[in-house]
Amino acid sequence: MIGRIARRLFGPGGGRDTLPASFAPGDVLADASELVVRLGGREVLSGVSLTARAGEVLALVGPNGAGKSTLLAALAADVPVEAGVVRVCGRPVTAWPARELALRRAVLPQAAALSFPFAVEDVVRMGRAPWAGTVREEDDDRVVRESMAATEVGAFAARSFSALSGGERARVALARVLAQRAPLLLLDEPTAALDLRHQELVLRICRERAAAGDAVVVVLHDLGLAAAYADRVAVLCDGRVAAEGPPAGVFTGDLLTEVYRQPVEVFPHPRTGAPLVAPVRS
Repeated sequence: MIGRIARRLFGPGGGRDTLPASFAPGDVLADASELVVRLGGREVLSGVSLTARAGEVLALVGPNGAGKSTLLAALAADVPVEAGVVRVCGRPVTAWPARELALRRAVLPQAAALSFPFAVEDVVRMGRAPWAGTVREEDDDRVVRESMAATEVGAFAARSFSALSGGERARVALARVLAQRAPLLLLDEPTAALDLRHQELVLRICRERAAAGDAVVVVLHDLGLAAAYADRVAVLCDGRVAAEGPPAGVFTGDLLTEVYRQPVEVFPHPRTGAPLVAPVRS
């Protein structure tokens, strides 16, 4: 059934010509240049530039309404850009046919909702849809099993997606993204519905995918997770990038206090040295 859906969405398949090229560590898989995005009459992004590189985890952080999810959606070609350009794998994102783009970037939205009671395994298998008709279609069963194992959802593979808890749905949605095997992963708040154990699991998966050569862009609210797992962070505020770089250099008390409009202090973890961020409380 997934194969039939894929052919309706993407056409009959493109054989070897559709397969994305391999990338070396540091290669730019996505870049945004001077992006301006306006939604509902409001300028949500104002001249934002950013790059995502193979082998790195890039965390987008900032207060509510800063433009994090909009920037991620712009990188995914899910929202229109008023000015500037987004490129994926060296080509303007709007120039990629839908199937070709799906082979190169996978997107995890904030909310995972389905109208029909698909089984968990079928939801994960949807991630393989872009590969239907290519030489890698034969990998579908193995990749689906591996993706469910990585996210610890294999035990309820036969259950209905609609019967799962919010955290379980989030992990199934991530498994679908992993099954897509795209070199660019765009993840919007993947830890929001998760308990402590599974928050750590998801960020370890992000690190593993980066170590395997993917570029991972992840929206996070937990600055501790961003500091512990990201190679680079981009702090957004009022639709602009306030600072960008390694967490140890970007996460300072002065900057975060200004951006979040809440006094915070930053100190090194006693064992790892990673920045720990805590609100100043009386």
